[in-house]
Amino acid sequence: MIDLRSDTFTKPSIEMKQAMFDADIGDDVYGEDPTVNALEQYAAKITGKESAVFASSGTQSNLMGLLSHCQRGHEYIVGSTAHTYMYEGGGAAVLGGIQPCTIAFNERGEVPLDSIAAVIKPDDNHFAITRLLCLENTQGGKVLDINYINAWSEFASSHGLKRHLDGARVFNAAVQQQVAVREICQHFDTVSICLSKGLGCPMGSLLVGDESTMKDARRWRKMLGGGLRQAGMVAAAGLFALNNNIERLAQDHANARRVGDALKALASFKVAEEPQTNMVMLDASMDLSGVIRHLQNSGIRVNSHRWVFHMDVSDSDTAKIIAACTSYVEA
Repeated sequence: MIDLRSDTFTKPSIEMKQAMFDADIGDDVYGEDPTVNALEQYAAKITGKESAVFASSGTQSNLMGLLSHCQRGHEYIVGSTAHTYMYEGGGAAVLGGIQPCTIAFNERGEVPLDSIAAVIKPDDNHFAITRLLCLENTQGGKVLDINYINAWSEFASSHGLKRHLDGARVFNAAVQQQVAVREICQHFDTVSICLSKGLGCPMGSLLVGDESTMKDARRWRKMLGGGLRQAGMVAAAGLFALNNNIERLAQDHANARRVGDALKALASFKVAEEPQTNMVMLDASMDLSGVIRHLQNSGIRVNSHRWVFHMDVSDSDTAKIIAACTSYVEA
């Protein structure tokens, strides 16, 4: 099956599996796994941060970031459909006592600065204490403009607020903008990076930031049940991905654009916007029930208006997707 449900469906390559098999391992809770240590050091280096913590998932690394910045009774401001708010089980509120304040994303995936300014709470006992601003890059496949990120970052600093990025696909953003990932990460106090999406690892995420915050994050990781033992076997996959699977993300972007362009020429399909990275977003008004059944019968799996391209979708697979969509229209 060609699986477009998410880039989380990638499977490790033979070369990645070999790196995992060959990994030198120890006990990471004791800080003695050399491969985990190497992964964290390398992640900190390429993102321009002092330190990093290896986590089991993006949900965990995002929560570690939020908990490291906020205490009970604090508030974080976030996009109303952001992953940290909508798709992570309410962990910040349930486990951290952190109140979310949500703002609708604009059409570019930004949280407008004037909207943020309007909801920052005054120093008053009636209100939660606004402590943290969160962004997501990419957001729905859209890349945040560097000028916006810079303005957002300066705005946060001028209000004494901490800055967290859900950068699950931040390497997609960096590749699309042809910049080093540190050029994006420099505007945030903490960044969560997912290894198990477009980078092709079987599991794992990273949280990067300054030494003090990462010390807190490591404690939170332990409290959240994320203390790993001989984790070098999966950390080796992360090291392989960071060294080999970043630049190839451009192939996924090209395949998404190829399909997006083809669908725009088909009468039964409505593409919501030009693909910027690895996602084709169909118009929410489309009834996809017939399309989903037809594609399933053609060996292609989708489950929504978001079709996600990744390293396990080849150029020939992309041609099959276009052919299947064309045959649906012509049926």
